[in-house]
Formats: sequence, structure tokens, C-alpha cells
Amino acid sequence: MAILISGRGSNMAAVVDWLHERRLPVELVLVASNRPEAEGLALARARGLPTQVVDHAGYPDRLAFDQAMAQTLNDAQPDLILMAGYMRIVTPWFCETFTGRLLNIHPSLLPAYSGLRTHARALADGVRVHGATVHAVTADLDQGPILAQAVIPVYPQDDAQGLADRLLPLEHALYPQAAAAVLSGLARLTPQGWQFDGPMAPGFETLRFSQRLLHRELAGDLVHG
Repeated sequence: MAILISGRGSNMAAVVDWLHERRLPVELVLVASNRPEAEGLALARARGLPTQVVDHAGYPDRLAFDQAMAQTLNDAQPDLILMAGYMRIVTPWFCETFTGRLLNIHPSLLPAYSGLRTHARALADGVRVHGATVHAVTADLDQGPILAQAVIPVYPQDDAQGLADRLLPLEHALYPQAAAAVLSGLARLTPQGWQFDGPMAPGFETLRFSQRLLHRELAGDLVHG
């Protein structure tokens, strides 16, 4: 597996640590960033992971950069690529090149609030629940088939930063188990969407995959997926 980052790398670190703690047979072949100053690169190196920077500022356009990043990924030969705080809108060419191998985590309950400022927009609309979504990456921004979601309540006193902070631990729980479901063979992306009937690969027998993770205050109110 390879992981793409742009900033602090908290989701990247959570995925790596979760997989390591469970001793699942997953090799982290690369952590790549489009920003040389990304804090997450130091977190990856501290975990002994190979890192590489492909600075988007050095390319004339989005496609040229995506082609360079794709070459870096192809050299590492990952079966799955996670976008974890990767602040790039990838081109249709990039999506097609890695069809079925590219996941993203987005801080909203998609299809609601795609794009930026998700927490502030949710609060402005007065929603009662909020969350995060793991989805396959397609050319349609934040609209690829949904693999898993985490749901938290929204409180009257919430502001955008507080909501983001409270959601982050569920993001850290959601993303690694969703990625492991794909790597294990359990979750398969088909033309009809995600199917969950694949045979488990050896070494993943302890994996427990939930399509929906609920905050403890919601567990008795919403139906589990």
C-alpha cells in the first residue's frame, strides 16, 4: 500500500499504526507528498517508511504533475493507494490510471458537503449528525462509490474546529479498517459499487470490518450498516 499526504499526516500515521498493532500482512511501500514541508513525512520516516516528495510547484500543469506522481507510485507497485489529507484535485487521467486502487477519506457524510469547509457548512445548515466517508476516487470530485462512513452527533455548542477535532478519532478508526477490507479481498469494487463477498486472504482472519462506525451516543439510535 502507498499513502499520499500533503500536511500533518495524522490519518496516514493512524493507518500505519493500526495495521502494525494488528500485525496484518500489509507492506507500506511508500508515503509520498506533493509538499516538501509536509509534517507527515517526518512521521513516516520515524516509522521506518520510505518517503518521496513530488513537488507540484515544479510542474507546468495538473496533468504533468499527476503523471510524475503516477510514475513514482508505479515504481513502488502498490496494490492500493490511500489519499490521506492529500490536498490535490486529481485529473481524470490519474483516476483512470489507478481505477479500483485509489481511496480517499473525506470529512463529511457524502454525498453531502463535497469539497472544502465541510464542518462549517454542515453547522450552517443545522445538521444533527456529521461524519466522514471513505470512498473510491473517481473523476467526479468526492462522488465515488462509498466504502464506509463514520457518524458523530452535532451539539449546539459546536464550532467548526471543535467538530473537526471530535470527528478525527473516528476518521482514524474508519480509514485503516476500510483499507484493510480492500487489501484482504473482502471488499471488491465492481461496476455496481462495492461488494463485500470476497474471500479473505490469509493473515486477515482477525479483521472486523464495519461499513458504518457510530459515535457511542448514536449507537442505539441508528441502524448499523
